[in-house]
Amino acid sequence: MHINFEHIFSATKVLSGNVKHTPTVKANNLGQKFDCELFLKLECLQLTSSFKARGAYLAIKNATIKNPGKGLIAMSAGNHAQAVAYNATRIGIPSTIIMPEQAPFSKVARTRDFGANVVLRGRTLNETTSYVRDIAEEKDLLLIHPYDDKDVISGQGTVGFELINSVSDLEYLLVPIGGGGLISGVSIAAKKMNPAIKIIGVETRLFPSMSNVQKKTDLPCGGDTIADGIAVKEPGALNIPIIQSNVDDIILVEEISIEQAISDLFEDERIISEGAGAAGVAAIK
Repeated sequence: MHINFEHIFSATKVLSGNVKHTPTVKANNLGQKFDCELFLKLECLQLTSSFKARGAYLAIKNATIKNPGKGLIAMSAGNHAQAVAYNATRIGIPSTIIMPEQAPFSKVARTRDFGANVVLRGRTLNETTSYVRDIAEEKDLLLIHPYDDKDVISGQGTVGFELINSVSDLEYLLVPIGGGGLISGVSIAAKKMNPAIKIIGVETRLFPSMSNVQKKTDLPCGGDTIADGIAVKEPGALNIPIIQSNVDDIILVEEISIEQAISDLFEDERIISEGAGAAGVAAIK
């Protein structure tokens, strides 16, 4: 399934007024510390506090237009869960979200607060996948996949569109990788708007799933990580060829580096970030 810049540009029109156009800020203190000009895209200010609101809204809107009256189901460790629950309730559609048993309690609680029926199942996101597909088929629900979906990728790509419009001469763009939906969409937009830019993916060393594919390695994948948002054992099938084509390198970061990056973001820029969101700063460190 081919996804191109036109899909992302079209998504910016659909999302206008339905998600926030988040600011891109110059991180002066961190930039001085790292001896570079550093810019941060503050998706932590997005609806439901992450970029996932973008892809979820676009996917839900298009899915429900094609299948009116059907309920939704999704699996997520937290951010996609909240995004689907929020947008489904807003549109007036029931949603069921399957979350890993190890998902942070705060994310489970917020997902329920947004109106979803939350079911805890499995230890990791990957362990929930077969269960989700079985329930979707049994109850005739529409699956809104967290990353392996054309509309989700296109929606996430609007992050890159906004970012390059804000800072057109970026040399490097660092993007965390979980299932690969964000970096796929962002890389399509960024490479089209600035062909010279280098795209660097960032994974936690505990979950080097896309790095294994890209570099033909067989590093172990699993464990408890502070970056639960990118703790994914297998990247999306749609995302793999996009990443292989557009991403120049993938950096693996240790847990201690992510913890330090969270601290740096708060101490130097007064920005509160979760682990996955701080991965890019950890890679620079």
